[in-house]
Amino acid sequence: MKKIIFALIVLGILIQFIPYGKDHTNPAVVSEPKWDTPKTRELFMKACVDCHSHETKWPAYSNVAPISWIVYNHVVEGREHFNVSNWGHQNKNEADEAAEELEEGEMPLKSYLIAHPESQLSDDEKQILIEGLKQTFGEKKK
Repeated sequence: MKKIIFALIVLGILIQFIPYGKDHTNPAVVSEPKWDTPKTRELFMKACVDCHSHETKWPAYSNVAPISWIVYNHVVEGREHFNVSNWGHQNKNEADEAAEELEEGEMPLKSYLIAHPESQLSDDEKQILIEGLKQTFGEKKK
């Protein structure tokens, strides 16, 4: 049992040297969408900004592997799918799904909300944000 614990400790130390997940740069904000209201922007910044913009706040735990790998991957994927900091220079196909993702409870990720309880929206805030996203980005046509 001591050998297993020792091996896990050594492995935990060694994986800290893997560079993936360590790049915590935030590119410059190019432009933002024209928000329908300041409230929509405020709620978006509260619940979505860390993964869907270039204004990510990188918490201390995002420097510790393997958590850093997960956090970094979520931010990279979030920015690729929908990034309000690079508006006008990205594919806007995902923008019309923003309200739908929120409405269906797919976003924000549960793991994100556990680590960031301050990002939790009340039911009223969630409804306001859903309507604001529909107004800002349009509703997906079925």
